[in-house]
Parts: sequence; C-alpha cells; structure tokens
Amino acid sequence: MTVSYTYSRADRVSVESREKVLQAAAELGYAGPDPAARSLRYGSTRTLGVILGEHLTYAFDNPQAVAFLAGIADVCADRGYGLLIVPMTGTDEDSHRVAGAAVDAFIVWTTTDDSPVLDAVSATGRTAVIHGGPARAGFKLVSIDNRAAARAMGMKTFAGARRPAILSFPLNAARTTVLVTGIDPDTVQFPVTRQRLLGYRDAVEALGLDWKDVVVGATATNDEGEARSLAQRMLTLDHQVDAIAAMSDEQAVGVLKAATSALLRIPETLSISGWDDSKAASENDLSSVAQDLRAQGASAARLALGDRAEAGTHDWSVVVRTSTRNPPPLLRSGETR
Repeated sequence: MTVSYTYSRADRVSVESREKVLQAAAELGYAGPDPAARSLRYGSTRTLGVILGEHLTYAFDNPQAVAFLAGIADVCADRGYGLLIVPMTGTDEDSHRVAGAAVDAFIVWTTTDDSPVLDAVSATGRTAVIHGGPARAGFKLVSIDNRAAARAMGMKTFAGARRPAILSFPLNAARTTVLVTGIDPDTVQFPVTRQRLLGYRDAVEALGLDWKDVVVGATATNDEGEARSLAQRMLTLDHQVDAIAAMSDEQAVGVLKAATSALLRIPETLSISGWDDSKAASENDLSSVAQDLRAQGASAARLALGDRAEAGTHDWSVVVRTSTRNPPPLLRSGETR
C-alpha cells in the first residue's frame, strides 16, 4: 500500500517512506506503474486520437491541417487531454494501428467514402467525429456547406469567362495526377472534392456555360509546385483557359506563378481563386473561400468529448480580391447574389 500511495497519492506517505520506495525502485529499474494499465482501471486514457489520412508530415506542413489541429489542441489543453496523431500509410497496417490506439475517441480528417479506416474506427466502438465527410452512421460530422461555397466562388471566378477550369484535390484514393474534361462529380470518392466540384458545376451552368467543356486538373497532393506544373499544362491547351478556381490557396498560388510565367494579365486574361483565405491568399491578392478551420477543429474535439451543443455545419464566406474580375461585396453563408 505504501508503494501504491507513493506513485498515486504521495501526500499520504511520509517523506522518509517515499524516499525509501523510490530508492528501491531505482535499484530495481522500476519506472512506476504502466500508464496503459492505469487507463484500463479508470476506463479512460484522457487522450484524443486524430487520423489525418495523409503523410505524417502533413500535420506540420499544411497550414489548414495546422489550424485544424490547433483547434483540437485548444480543447485538449482546457480539458487536460493529450493528443495522439495516428499515422496512415495506405496499407493493411492502418486498421491495426487504429485498433491498437489507446485513445478515448477519434477525430478523422476527411477521407474517401469507402476508406477501410472508417470501418476500423467503427469497430473500436469509441466516439468518432469526421471532418468534411463522408457522412456515415455512427460518426458525428463537422463541415461547411462545400457545395454552396463552391457555387458562390465559382459565380465570381467564372463571371465573364468562356473557358473556365478547376484545379482540384485528388479524385480517389489512388491520388494520381489527372487532367480531364467534363468530369462527373458523382464519380469522385472524396466527399469534400465531390461537393466542391458539384458547386462549381452549379456555377458554370448558372452562367450559361457547358460543364462538359470544363477542364478539371486534379493534383496528387496539395502542393504549390505540383499545382504550378499542372496549371502550365492547362494554360497551353488548344482552347485558352481564362478562369481557374483552385481548391486551396496553395494551389492558387501555383496557378498565379504559372500565369506570371506565361505573361498573362490577372484578372483580365485569367481569373484565379483559391480556398481557405489563408495568409497566402491575402499576400497574393487572391479571391478565396474563407472558413475557420481552427474553430472546426475545436468543435470536432468538443463533440468527441461528448458535448452535444456543437453545430455540425460551420459558416463560410467568399472574400473577393483583385485576382477575379469586377470585385463585388463580400458574400456570406447562404448568399447567392
């Protein structure tokens, strides 16, 4: 009992007794009770698990992932919880890694509709929150209305354009670089990408243009360099692309650099927009969809910890700068003018 109190309730042991216990433990090489075993006793690890579905370095390199994780960390710090990033490799080991994660609940960064990781999370029986989608039974969802936001951004980016194009996130789990025309959004496996393509299609059709003529370039990663390379290909097609809506500000910066190299005038010759309204967007005068990913991360963490009052759908706005033609007033969630 004295040994147990030394490690769990030191105030109930005299200083002399505690020193004797710690000295004996040091001689035996005993570091103290196993934290995992202690968590079994209390039924809680006081740790949240985050599944990014990306290379582990994405959590530190991507500004949007950093903001989302910061929101989760805010809540963890307030509640006395730890944060465990569960890395995904795209192999069968992912499911085993999820099953073996000593966490109280999971938060999943957006993934594909048929991701086996979602089945692995469900099998644990723990509370799970998914960001962006897919919507799935047993999971709580935190997102924005990506389709409505893409439509609003598309209406501004494609206004006055005759040959609009889209620089997209990956279309499926294979994450291959693709350049296609008139893609069917319903075939896309990532729900966030699918909803944004549907929104851009809504805008194209509302402007009297033909979706089957719209070029969609999908990058394998959310990388400025890859976006620049793919944008260069898009800008040298037989029909002159005159507007590109990108699904991230990093991609939009790549488009901007490709346009600069091609001596195109922005926005007169080429209209460009991004997504997330990050520092990169303001520094480069890029029109962009604004969303608060830190707030979404905090919302996901509170839902994971049992709060029920958190709204599943967050606000967004369209911020219009000089990279698109005829800047109109700021658009807020649900506005369609």
